[in-house]
Amino acid sequence: MNPNPTHVNHVCRFRTAIVCFGLLAGFVVIFSRLFFLQVIQANEGALQAHGQHFENVEVTGSRGLIVDRNGSTYAINVKVPSVYAQSADLHDRGHVARALAPILDMSVSSLERKLQKKKTRIQLKRKLTDEEAKSVQALALPGITVTMESHRFYPKGTALAHLLGIAGKDSQGLEGVEWRFDAYLRGQKEVIRFQRDASKGRIALVHDVGRRLHEGYRVTLTIDEVIQYIVEEELDDAMNRTKAKRGGVLVMDPRTGAMLAWALRPTFDPNHYQDWPNDHYVNRAVTDPYEPGSTLKVMVAAAAIEQQKSSPDELIYCGDGVMPIAGTKMHDIGKHGWMTLGGVIQHSSNIGMVKVANNLGRANVYESLKAFGFGERTEIDLPGESLGKLLPIDKWDSRTLSSLAIGQSVSVTPIQLLTAMSAVANGGSLLRPYVVSQVEDVRGNVVVNQQVEIRRNPISYETSEAMKAMLVNAVAQGTGKNAALLDYTVAGKTGTSQKVDPKTKTYSRTKSIGSFVGFVPAEDPRLAILVVIDEPEGKGYGGEVAAPVFRKVAGKALRQLNVMPKDGGIVKVAGLF
Repeated sequence: MNPNPTHVNHVCRFRTAIVCFGLLAGFVVIFSRLFFLQVIQANEGALQAHGQHFENVEVTGSRGLIVDRNGSTYAINVKVPSVYAQSADLHDRGHVARALAPILDMSVSSLERKLQKKKTRIQLKRKLTDEEAKSVQALALPGITVTMESHRFYPKGTALAHLLGIAGKDSQGLEGVEWRFDAYLRGQKEVIRFQRDASKGRIALVHDVGRRLHEGYRVTLTIDEVIQYIVEEELDDAMNRTKAKRGGVLVMDPRTGAMLAWALRPTFDPNHYQDWPNDHYVNRAVTDPYEPGSTLKVMVAAAAIEQQKSSPDELIYCGDGVMPIAGTKMHDIGKHGWMTLGGVIQHSSNIGMVKVANNLGRANVYESLKAFGFGERTEIDLPGESLGKLLPIDKWDSRTLSSLAIGQSVSVTPIQLLTAMSAVANGGSLLRPYVVSQVEDVRGNVVVNQQVEIRRNPISYETSEAMKAMLVNAVAQGTGKNAALLDYTVAGKTGTSQKVDPKTKTYSRTKSIGSFVGFVPAEDPRLAILVVIDEPEGKGYGGEVAAPVFRKVAGKALRQLNVMPKDGGIVKVAGLF
């Protein structure tokens, strides 16, 4: 029986319609999905694809360089290996500890305690040597990785340690210039984008434009590396020679206030500061005031001349070495009768200076010492600066004025004293001292530029010149003979101060501070130098323990600065007053 053609045609058309409808429905679904993904969820899809092919990593830029005035590097960041443990990948922690202990020079128990910490990533040891890193990697322990990390490095070791300060394990400034200029030195956080392969490994930087912009800035010091080396060498020699407890040498350009060298003893290595006692890296030149002794006579004499209460050639009777004061007696080392003010400075007469101070009066002495910067901070760009100690007049007793005249009952920091002497040297201007000349960003733009800052003028140019002449004679024919140079005219003053015994609260008969402060060449000062030798063996007079250090430092430093000797090497010394 033959099928009905009409029926067959209906069936075919029905089937065709079903297929077409199915295809249409499929296309509608596909196009709807495509529309949804490419239009409605376009942004989300792009982000998903981006996340599969790219990775953003947050990093911190390297800490900035610290260099001297000529570009020699004093602090830099270097890459050093550190070893870490990934907790999730550790299996036998005891085995790991036993394997690593001899390599890392750590005890098994301490490593086991670290490995038990509830952290995803555990730091086991930083700053590995290359040999340690290779040995750890050779073990191929599961969960143990060696990573290169940025670490602060001081290539010159102990040199300039107190001024530079230290940076912590996370590259943060903790002391000195590192702390004071941390905001500039510290690298900023940034996000770097990497391209990833199918296994999620990093294969390339997508872009590197501007990446260095987040690195720390470059800090340039006023320090001269050669002069610093000279100072370090001569200070070490003096410490060995005198067997002193502490010592220090500061060198300043008296025309600007810029520090050229800064050395203290005992010192430390900032690369391994944890291995040294904390008091070794205290910058005592700004933090620890001391009684200056006879070096303060310079400022008292300058005040007397400035206030026209005395003159360089005025005669003063020095009592043949003895003078009654407030129920006690003051003595000079030598028995002097009549001397000029110049002679009083030359021979460092205590009695002569007391008479000068008495004639000047309490108010003038106090205000003059304040004008020279004592009892206040110099505002040097270093942390921890002390005010020193200068008692207000209403707290003075019957002996205070006489004590101040000879540098007692007052405490000054080394930087205060050197800054005050620089005012005498430069014509009368009290400058703000500084150790950083400028700060540059990574493009070389100067963002900090230290300028010469005159705080005030405690004395006139005429008084400065008069004091220079007296201080030249104090070196040429007075207590400072050991500071004299053959080819340059030296001006300066010795100081020997007794230390106060903390138990008896009286001046010690055995412990003293010998010092010398001066400038050279006297006619056109280029260097102002302070030498302080704390608790040398023996009597420790400043002219014996400190003046020779000044002479050696000054002679070598002047040659480094290419300062020509006066009159082709022949120095003329002024006559006695």
